[in-house]
Amino acid sequence: MKKIFLVALFFIGLSAAQAQELKWYTDVKEAIKVSKKEKKPLLLFFTGSDWCGWCIRLQNEVLKTPEFTKWAKESVVLVELDYPRRAPQSDEIKKQNNELQQAFGVQGYPTVYFANATVNKEGKVNFEGLGSTGYVAGGPTAWLAVADPFVKNAALKEKTKKSKKA
Repeated sequence: MKKIFLVALFFIGLSAAQAQELKWYTDVKEAIKVSKKEKKPLLLFFTGSDWCGWCIRLQNEVLKTPEFTKWAKESVVLVELDYPRRAPQSDEIKKQNNELQQAFGVQGYPTVYFANATVNKEGKVNFEGLGSTGYVAGGPTAWLAVADPFVKNAALKEKTKKSKKA
């Protein structure tokens, strides 16, 4: 009886762990492809993952919670744009992240931008900003209350575009 219980507990834990995992893209062009396919806006998380106290706090209090996980899976494509001091990064990722930091005018961390993006024929990315936020005290409920309207506005804009084309 104990073995059956332990095996059942193992599988429940395994499925719960898999359900909690979110896909965070580091390549913005790959994330844009997924965004277009899934018809979801991008959540661009500008962070100093290994040195920024407020970034770490946002991760622990919001981004790693079941509430955020559920919302994110339904609502956005996640992009982490990291500016670490100790963790190694490829030159390509550093270049991409620095260009995006300048394009969005990010001056402090954490900064979270919501955007739709398109890639033109020349491969140039154009972003349509939907809003931004940072750390919000009060856990996932408070943070999502700030973030969710940006996503809902994105869906409304998409619906309006489609009705104008028809």
